[in-house]
Amino acid sequence: MAKGLGKGISALFPEVEDTGKASVQEIAIKECRPNPYQPRKTFHADAIEELKESIIQHGILQPIIVRQSIKGFEIVVGERRFRAAKEAGLKKVPAIVKELTDEKMMELALLENLQREDLTPIEEAQAYSNLMNELGITQEDLSKRLGKSRSHIANMVRLLSLPENIVAYINNGELSMGHGRALLGLKDKERLIPLVNKIRSEKLNVRQVERLISTLNEKQPIKKKDNPKKDIFLAERESVLRDHLGTAVSIHRGKRKGKIEIEFYTDDDLERIIELLEK
Repeated sequence: MAKGLGKGISALFPEVEDTGKASVQEIAIKECRPNPYQPRKTFHADAIEELKESIIQHGILQPIIVRQSIKGFEIVVGERRFRAAKEAGLKKVPAIVKELTDEKMMELALLENLQREDLTPIEEAQAYSNLMNELGITQEDLSKRLGKSRSHIANMVRLLSLPENIVAYINNGELSMGHGRALLGLKDKERLIPLVNKIRSEKLNVRQVERLISTLNEKQPIKKKDNPKKDIFLAERESVLRDHLGTAVSIHRGKRKGKIEIEFYTDDDLERIIELLEK
């Protein structure tokens, strides 16, 4: 089981728990199609080839799980087995047909990949984001449904806010998830691309990047502003929030709307503040 995944598929989805007792059917490969909600975008050729050779010698030892659709069957669990069987020249595959909603299908596909640790950090982050958007649920709701901590989900999804080329480097393994999380802490976003180029050319590890970002953040020039005298009421509200949250808070009132700025210094500090705001 993947690290941090507190619940298995059978615990989260009792509707697939009895697959060992369910009726196994032989379904034509040409009637099966990949899961439209598959979070995994890359299937490595070497792994498929290895599984193909195993299938040629021993057959498919575990049936795939599918659901019936208008055009045949959609694969819910076992897409890698399906691809390898197709490569091996099989005409049919053993399968168990289940009635599942789109929601359950999305969650099952994600959970299977998480348990196998098959996803890249970006694929995992995108899957979390897609689930929350499609199902209209919060990070807290998703954490309970998947058995993952909310902080883990929050940290993964934050990677998607990085520039597209940096996201691509993380997805293809040139940068690690740790590199990505460190880069999120760089205050001057215009320095992101030069810094990433330095990381790649000098093969800097995460700790080196964290130290470098800390130095860059300290050197960031402070822009001087003519600060008008703040409203007494706003100053008093800032003081209340500052005491409650234990960090710097600024309240700005514009002509039509205002905003509240809350400072945080680390991911853990951000999680602490969020927990206080949710109480």
